[in-house]
Formats: sequence, C-alpha cells, structure tokens
Amino acid sequence: MKHQLTAIVLGEVPRAIRGQVFQPQGLKSAPHYFESSVPHQVILDEEKIKIDEQEIAISLRGYPHDILLIQATINIPNIFNEQVFDLEDKMFDACYKILKKRGGNEELSEMYSFFVVSEYTGEPEQFFKHGPIIASLLKSERAALDEKEVEYTLGTQIKYGHNDLAIIDWDGAFIFDPEGDVESTIELITLANLQLLRYRILDRRIDEQLEKMSQFMKEPKQKLSMLFHPKHKEITKHLQEIMRYRMAAITAFQTVERDIKLIGDWYSARLYDLAVKKFKINDWRNSIKEKLESVEDVYHTVTEHFGLSLKDRAEFIQIILFFVLQVGWLVLIVLEFLYFTR
Repeated sequence: MKHQLTAIVLGEVPRAIRGQVFQPQGLKSAPHYFESSVPHQVILDEEKIKIDEQEIAISLRGYPHDILLIQATINIPNIFNEQVFDLEDKMFDACYKILKKRGGNEELSEMYSFFVVSEYTGEPEQFFKHGPIIASLLKSERAALDEKEVEYTLGTQIKYGHNDLAIIDWDGAFIFDPEGDVESTIELITLANLQLLRYRILDRRIDEQLEKMSQFMKEPKQKLSMLFHPKHKEITKHLQEIMRYRMAAITAFQTVERDIKLIGDWYSARLYDLAVKKFKINDWRNSIKEKLESVEDVYHTVTEHFGLSLKDRAEFIQIILFFVLQVGWLVLIVLEFLYFTR
C-alpha cells in the first residue's frame, strides 16, 4: 500500500506566466474535447528541498497569465496519523517561501492538500475505520470532531469504479485509487481552487476601485469640472479600471459556464461540480455579479457628479469651437471694414 501527500499553493505573481504546456493523464469519463476546453498548466521550474530528512521535489507550474502553482509531493508510511498535520505545515511553509520569493501575495492565495492512498486491494470503504482522522485532515482540524461531523464530511464523496473514491472538503481531498491514477483528478480539483482564487482577486479589485471612486464622490459637486478638475486623469483612470474589471469578469463568467457545458454530465463534470459546491464558488460568483450590476451605475453617477459625460463633453467642445468660429468671422468683418474705410 502506498500513501502520498501532495500540497499545492496557488497565488498571483507580478510576472507573466509562460512555459511548456503540462499534459496530465486522461481523466476518467471525460469527453474527447475536455483537454481543449479547460485552462492548462504550464511547466516553469523545479526546486528540491528537505523535509524531515527526506528530499522532495517541488514543481513550479502556472496558469497564464499571472497565477503561479507550487506543488509538493511526499511519500509517507502512514497517512492516517496526526503527525501528518506537522508534515503538511512544513510543506506549506516551503511552498509559501517560494511564492513570496516570486513576488506573490500570501493574502490572495489558495492552499490545498491531497491525501492519496493507492496500491491496495478491495473497496476504499475499508479505510473508513480511520474516519475521524480523515475528517480532521480534510478540515485541518486537530481537535476531535463530533461523530456527526465526521459522517457528514465522509459523505461528500464521488465514485467512478467500485474500488476508487474521492472525498472532497474545503481544505483537502482524500483520493483512493488502487492504480494510483490520480494526476488528472488533482488537476481538476486544482482548477476549482484556481476559479475560487480568480474570483477572490476580482472581488478584491472591484472593491478597491469602488472605494477609490467613493472618495471622489465625497468631494463637492462641480458642474463642468470633469474637463478641468485637477484629478481628471486619476478619475478617468479609475473609471476605465472599473469598466475593464467588469468586462474581464463577464468574459470569465461566460468562459467558465461554456466550459462546464462542454464537459456535460460526465464523471469529470460531477467531480468538478462537487468541488465547486464545497468551495462555495457560486456564492462568490453571485456576489461579484451583484457588484458588477452596480458598476455601470457608479460610472454614470461619477461622471454626472463631476459634470460632463463623454457626449456632454463633445457637445461642450462643439459649442466652444462654434464661438471661436464666430469670433473669427467677427475679426474678419472688422478687418474688412477697416480696409474699405481707410
């Protein structure tokens, strides 16, 4: 029997992610177009570290254009053990050091653990005798859990064959597969973490831009000031940022919904849907959609508060040019009159 712990950290980095596309093994029960319908990881680098006198490789991958994926895997003698908590902490510490070195923001990151059991015979339910420690590891909770909580945690599961099983929770997933064919399952759950992280980043940035715009709204209303206001460039920049985030979010929503429709009702879609429900991604999506609905109102309110919209500004410029033209004609008439009365 083989026990393996994989820890991942996803975080935004300032440099663009570029590299060779990583191709995982084929996912169980997935359509032939699955590989072309989901975001792909790219291979960046690899680092080796020592944890508890054991050398492990940490792979650095990423999702274009700005999300770094740090993944560490280690073989352990017994995964149903409280000592795994300490090992898990050390692995995450190592991953976050790399993220920080690459300019990542720890606050805007996601970490997740995969507890893998393979090379066994029989059905995976045999390991439910370790239910309390399984539930504790999945929840990153060292304290003893109530029996009903353990039962609830183990109930969030999905099976493909009679001898494999995946249990998914907020902080981790237990994957039982006698063949050890778990790479693509890990990637799919990692995609759900990626989606959650992107929504968190988008939500934060929309909040930041709206907060900046609210500061402008506190200033006294000045009619026609949008053209001449000392903060005209700054206001315009933030308005453009808000609209850019709005368009990025709409595009992201449409892409995700399209990809999930392409996956359909296959095992891959049901596994992904289970992760999405656990991570409460739909709640994040709905929250962002509500904020996006108010973005356009904020845009119109701010432009009205500071005077002129683009259309109004164009009309204002047209009026100014008209008066300039009239003054020009008047000057010509005066010069012509002076010429003939000399």
